[in-house]
Amino acid sequence: MGNPSPKFETPVKPIKLVIDGKKRVFDIDDPKLPDWVDDMELKAGGYPYDSKMDKSDYEDTLEKLQVELVKLQSWMQKSGERVLVLFEGRDAAGKGGTIFVTRQYMNPRTARNVALTKPTETERGQWYFQRHVAHFPTSGEFVTFDRSWYNRAGVEPVMGFCTPEQHEKFLEEAPLFEKGIVADGIRFFKFWLTIGQETQLGRFHDRRHSALKAWKFSPMDVAGMEKWDEYTKARDLMFERTHTEHAPWTVVRANDKRRLRLTVIRRLLLTIPYAGRDLDVIGAEDDKIIGAPSSALR
Repeated sequence: MGNPSPKFETPVKPIKLVIDGKKRVFDIDDPKLPDWVDDMELKAGGYPYDSKMDKSDYEDTLEKLQVELVKLQSWMQKSGERVLVLFEGRDAAGKGGTIFVTRQYMNPRTARNVALTKPTETERGQWYFQRHVAHFPTSGEFVTFDRSWYNRAGVEPVMGFCTPEQHEKFLEEAPLFEKGIVADGIRFFKFWLTIGQETQLGRFHDRRHSALKAWKFSPMDVAGMEKWDEYTKARDLMFERTHTEHAPWTVVRANDKRRLRLTVIRRLLLTIPYAGRDLDVIGAEDDKIIGAPSSALR
């Protein structure tokens, strides 16, 4: 028996959308998911698979990869290596769940996740990157960011939370800032999780009607649904200006959360040469759903 739907204190008006050239009306408060969303939730955006990964295969593979992550952390403790991983993407792309399974069996003392709230008045007066640097890894630490300084490349300019001048300054400074991260010896990863538009709508609908997940649905999500194209333009400009040789973006197609999670963990394990690494267990990457921005996006 499922959890009862929450009672909505603030109703959301039906939203008019254009998806693949077709005019749609999406009423997120209607408990029935529209067929045009349901039918395309997995295939949206040209996703290359017709069905989700088998659950038992996923769980078996995940456990083996998590064993490798524990080995990776042990090696980091002995070697003093530092790892910094950014997770970016549209709302509901699967960032939180991917971070959770990546860190699930790692020692939380040296595997931290950072999810910053909006800046305080003091932080707004600082150098933009300053509050993020305060959370960078020290010797032996594995640190993930659930959203990062790249808010200034997407959410902030699209929603009007920064000026065009601040946006442009960020795009100029970010590659230089990240060159310093890499030059200091930190192993640095930038993941963009990409989902189709119907996929996002389906996940928002699930949150809206779940007593357990309703807290995840916010007015920002409502605004974001209406600004799909604006977010796409901001994302493409971000890739153009910040996808560099020293700090490249890795794009992962995220419509199937199971494949997404395994793919991200594999990339980390295949890139970092930790002691005792078992390449046969890790397996090969799925080139259908991971790549550079130019190859992994439509």
